[in-house]
Amino acid sequence: MQTRLFTKARRAWLVALGAIIAAGLLAPVGAQAAAPAGCAALKEKYPDWKGKTLVNAINPHTPGYESIDPKDPSKYVGFDIDLGEAIGDCLGFKLTYKPVTFAALLTTLASGQADIVISDIYATKERAKAADFITYSKVFDGVLVAKGNPKGINGINLSMCGAAAAENTGYVEVPLIQDLGPQCKAAGKPEPTLQLYDNNANCIQAILAGRADTYVNDVNTVDQAVKAYPDKLEKAIAVTIPYSVGIAVPKDKPKFRDAVMAALIEVQKAGIHQELLKKWELDPANFKEPDILTAD
Repeated sequence: MQTRLFTKARRAWLVALGAIIAAGLLAPVGAQAAAPAGCAALKEKYPDWKGKTLVNAINPHTPGYESIDPKDPSKYVGFDIDLGEAIGDCLGFKLTYKPVTFAALLTTLASGQADIVISDIYATKERAKAADFITYSKVFDGVLVAKGNPKGINGINLSMCGAAAAENTGYVEVPLIQDLGPQCKAAGKPEPTLQLYDNNANCIQAILAGRADTYVNDVNTVDQAVKAYPDKLEKAIAVTIPYSVGIAVPKDKPKFRDAVMAALIEVQKAGIHQELLKKWELDPANFKEPDILTAD
């Protein structure tokens, strides 16, 4: 009798639980959040990528944006990873990842080894010669220095004369620092020197090891470095760089570019973009509505 009552009660509980899940009050274990409502129409408008698996080329050395998962080195985590997967969910495709050096991101895309690049890459007219961009984030750079700022660096200006700057190969900050050479020389000061590396981690290590005096990059990346080494590093200043962060797509696939932009708009309208900034402890002031940047 007790067994029959238990079975009947269990059946009733399961029916009630099913009703709760169906009503959307409780998601099944392992279920992902539903895509924004407007995504259903986008899957119909852009059916070419529904059910596909695409390759995202990334430089996974920027904590907060894209980095190797410390809990599982076969996976990647960060704001850009989550944002890309939200866009994929909206259009019905999945993403796999191809890790490359920063300088190789756009050549990997252009060669057909990747379908998209979502990897904290600044969209510039020069880079738009190799790919089209959908911009999604404002750019604020930070100037990273050793604790105490012994060289007194206060921006990308004459305070960098004679300093050794560590930078990523291909970063937009490289020519900005190079342009200081003639200015320093005219002021009777030594020119700054550049050390080029393949990723952010190596640039930061150059300062920690005393090989470099400064590193200029996205302010959130700089803040993460200071947070990791508060006794050894500090942010000298934040500077405004006239660029936006963008998603790069092949120049010969304008329909895909338009689909990604439409999906990004839906993701932003649903509040997912802002939620991800909060999740990854990034400045909400980075948020921007998307635009398309091409070389034309």
